[in-house]
Amino acid sequence: MSSAQDVTKEELELSLADAVKIALTNNRPVQLAKLDVTKSLLQVSEVKTRRFPMFNTNLLATGDITSPAFTFKEGSLGTIGTTPIPTKDTPIPLSHGVTGYVIATVDQPLTQLYQIHLAIREQELSSDLSKEKYRGKQQSIVADVKQSYYAVLQTESAMDAQQALVKQYRETDRLATQYLAQKSILKSDSLDAKAQLAQAQHQLITLSDNLVTQKEHLNDLLGRDIDTPFRTQPVPPETPQELDLKQARQTAIEQRPEIHEAKIDVGRAEYDLKLAKSQYLPAIGAAVRYFTPINTELLPQNILSAGLAMTWDPFDWGRRRDEVKEKDVTVQQSEVQLDQVRSQILLDVDNTFRKLNESRSLLAVAQAARDAANEKLHEVNDQFAQSSVLLRDVLKQQAAVASANHDYEESLLAFWNAKALFEKALGEE
Repeated sequence: MSSAQDVTKEELELSLADAVKIALTNNRPVQLAKLDVTKSLLQVSEVKTRRFPMFNTNLLATGDITSPAFTFKEGSLGTIGTTPIPTKDTPIPLSHGVTGYVIATVDQPLTQLYQIHLAIREQELSSDLSKEKYRGKQQSIVADVKQSYYAVLQTESAMDAQQALVKQYRETDRLATQYLAQKSILKSDSLDAKAQLAQAQHQLITLSDNLVTQKEHLNDLLGRDIDTPFRTQPVPPETPQELDLKQARQTAIEQRPEIHEAKIDVGRAEYDLKLAKSQYLPAIGAAVRYFTPINTELLPQNILSAGLAMTWDPFDWGRRRDEVKEKDVTVQQSEVQLDQVRSQILLDVDNTFRKLNESRSLLAVAQAARDAANEKLHEVNDQFAQSSVLLRDVLKQQAAVASANHDYEESLLAFWNAKALFEKALGEE
């Protein structure tokens, strides 16, 4: 029964690739960006419907407060012989009780189709922009997940090193207690050993708390319960040398969503300019009109007409001209912004490329220092066991090992973070 419970509580292994895959599916900001893409596609479909005929129906029903009527004056319709028609003033009510009218219209745009086409293309570019923002959000989340995953790995590795160090401190404390009983060392030396052990144990507790916090943060990025247990999968301490800088720049220019967004902004500004110029054209369309009054005596009951309808504002006091100039300036701004984005991307690639090389070099230095410190500690421990060195020398070297391990773990995390930022700068997912 207990073995079944252990299986239930067992932490599932989570690889970096699986973490990235889960985040791309479940991360909440990514889901919001994906919904924005869906909304933009629906907006494109909405604009496309403007190309088709528009049907409109108006119904008005009213009750008369006054009694409108047509009055035919005596003789207004002529005479028959000497008899006037009508023979006296005759009022004829226009309606009785509730009255009103029904108007139905059908309008098919003709010259406006050009403007609608421009509006569709502009909306399609907006949809493309939403897609690029979604891709950019994916890349950002991938980089965040990698950095969070690497932080968990680094803390786990630091805990392993710290646990090994605690074991060494305990052994040193045991020997110190033994030598103190033999009066081979001073009591202060024994107390120093106990203090070092307590400090190492405290550091282990701190690392354990940090690990819990980091795992909660990673679970949040993955869009799942922050208490979901998991264990990481080891990754290589470092990766092969990256692309050369020239190739890295070219890759970033081709893949970064920011530059695609800037290009789309240029296209949208150009279509805005064309739309502004199209306002000079009159709006001409085919029109069908149907009119029927409700509950009237004299008005014709059914009126159906068809033809062309045109609206045009020949005098606008320079409004359209100024709007065209404004849109032209917007085009120029978007082109300058594109150049700026391209420059910023190249600066980002160059900076992250150099930082990655620096972190790789620093990692090699830290690894060599850690190996040297550990080897020195083995030598000092052997010498202490043979009473060739003092206890304070052992404690000093153990502190040096702890410092070297910390420096190595920090260098390793810095390398992994630099790697993630470089991949983000390239626009990789």
